[in-house]
Amino acid sequence: MRRRLFYCDHHPIPLPPGHKFPMRKYGLLRELLAADGRFVLEPAPFAETSDLLLAHDPDYVHRFLAGTLDPRVLRRIGFPWSGQLVQRTLASVGGTLGAARDALDSGFGGNLAGGTHHASREEGSGFCVFNDLAVAILALRRDRGIRRAAVIDLDVHQGDGTAAIFENDPGVLTLSMHGENNFPFRKQRSRIDIALPDGTADGEYLARLAEALAAVGGFAPELVLYQAGVDPLAGDRLGRLSLSLAGLEERDRLVMQFTKSRHTPLVVTLGGGYTSPIDRAVVAHANTFRTAATVFT
Repeated sequence: MRRRLFYCDHHPIPLPPGHKFPMRKYGLLRELLAADGRFVLEPAPFAETSDLLLAHDPDYVHRFLAGTLDPRVLRRIGFPWSGQLVQRTLASVGGTLGAARDALDSGFGGNLAGGTHHASREEGSGFCVFNDLAVAILALRRDRGIRRAAVIDLDVHQGDGTAAIFENDPGVLTLSMHGENNFPFRKQRSRIDIALPDGTADGEYLARLAEALAAVGGFAPELVLYQAGVDPLAGDRLGRLSLSLAGLEERDRLVMQFTKSRHTPLVVTLGGGYTSPIDRAVVAHANTFRTAATVFT
């Protein structure tokens, strides 16, 4: 069965020279997965404003869409405002919404973007405008009656925005496994936070993950959203952990087999990946979806 994956790299964001966001990796990833022949690649639909308002403050949403945000807010996001940024952002969130609906219908859904976990209810941060993970959960609660959802966030940076949005929501379990000395330096409170020391390698990482997944299993979610950041990879410019490519593959396999064994629908989104050259991060991202193609046959 060829699985559908949504993409939005056809909406490029104009960035100044030397900007550190790895925009190229999204198109390179789509090309790599297209050559695999195991996926149906589809342009992501745009999220509706009504979807965004489920997770975000109306004033923030409307100011972003209109291009009237305070410059200080834009600096925290890290992107200059443009109409292209609006299109890319709406498609990124829309891709996760589409993937979440696919997951409920077939057990798995994937987005070659999203994972924008630093965006909180009232502002964006760290290259994240809107929190697609939160929007998807709340939209499926509204549209499909989902009562219990979990976010498994394995990006090297804490999912602070997701944690803040759902801190007082008993129907959502947030798990963040991240570098203790990395951005954001003011952490929020997830339901489960696992802060790892610099240099953590495959063995310790996978052992801690197995323990955390057992706790997620006890919550019995009806849907899991997996923020599959590849920035724990050794040598990542913004990472500080020391996982190998094989370790990242095993990480993905653990998460996917965990959800499949419990018949829990899984949504996979991208996360960080800042290797130099960027090709190593692209391969790591591709391996996540290749693993999914193997597990969810």
